[in-house]
Amino acid sequence: MFRSKLVRTAVARWGRARRGMTLGVRIAACDEAGRVLLVRHGYAAGWHLPGGGVEVGETAETSARRELLEETGLRAEILVFAGLYFNPAFGGRDHVALFRAERFERGPEPAPNREIAERGWFSFDVLPEETTPATRRRLAELYGDEPGDGRW
Repeated sequence: MFRSKLVRTAVARWGRARRGMTLGVRIAACDEAGRVLLVRHGYAAGWHLPGGGVEVGETAETSARRELLEETGLRAEILVFAGLYFNPAFGGRDHVALFRAERFERGPEPAPNREIAERGWFSFDVLPEETTPATRRRLAELYGDEPGDGRW
């Protein structure tokens, strides 16, 4: 726990020094059985929606498509912007663009690596206990009737 907090703090400070604001993307993808795809990172605790940082010269949508493919092997055919959120937990300058993969094609699943330790499809009523609170809130907003407040 201490190590991951130390790593998050170092990454946040590096991000602030590099640029004033950071932008990330997350993607919600549900399969035909109504299960959502989550990933467990090798560097952070919990289960998350797939995603990552927007690279220089990339649009948020291009980044979302790239991250979804790299982390899960899914190629988004229809990607819908679902909202922009302020993430105060990551250096106080981070924003996250959320997308819904309405239709996707499954490719080869990437082998576990240092970034993505594990991935899995989960029913909404049986999410892993370690699913992050932010991930639970986004799923409740996207697929339930919970209102959002603009904070990740």
